[in-house]
Amino acid sequence: MEELVAIAKIIKPRGLRGEVVAVILTDFPQRFDGLKSVIGVFADQTRTDLKIEDFWFQKDRIVLRFAGFDSVETAEELRNVEICVPESSVAELDHGEFFDWQLTGCEVETIEGNKIGVVRGVMRTGGTEILVVEDEGKEYLIPFAESICPDVDIERKKIRVDLPEGLLEF
Repeated sequence: MEELVAIAKIIKPRGLRGEVVAVILTDFPQRFDGLKSVIGVFADQTRTDLKIEDFWFQKDRIVLRFAGFDSVETAEELRNVEICVPESSVAELDHGEFFDWQLTGCEVETIEGNKIGVVRGVMRTGGTEILVVEDEGKEYLIPFAESICPDVDIERKKIRVDLPEGLLEF
């Protein structure tokens, strides 16, 4: 079964005709233009095919209406459902750019081969993204800059880093 990528998460029903409000989880909200089918993933990991009848953006969220969901009661069934697309249909990135989900789970080691930990997430600070790396309860924040992370191998889930002196010291 092909891997899925979440592009939105439904947070609540809206209105009387079955619309739902979702937070946008993609850096490419324009991907909803022309998107007719998505996969809904429930908290228990069960999946359902959803057909988008209409959508519009409202502030920093998206309002969606799906075929077969035409009341507040039926829309309530979709609360907390992640709206996903197959990994093969994600937006194309430039060379050297990665999705957060590609970096999460990567092992991080120094260029000398010393293990640091595993990427648990990516923090966005308005500048350079920060890798949140965890190892046995310790958390390290490593800037995701090409000069510090010169070797990123998504296929092998490995990131080699050339850390400035003192970066991991407390």
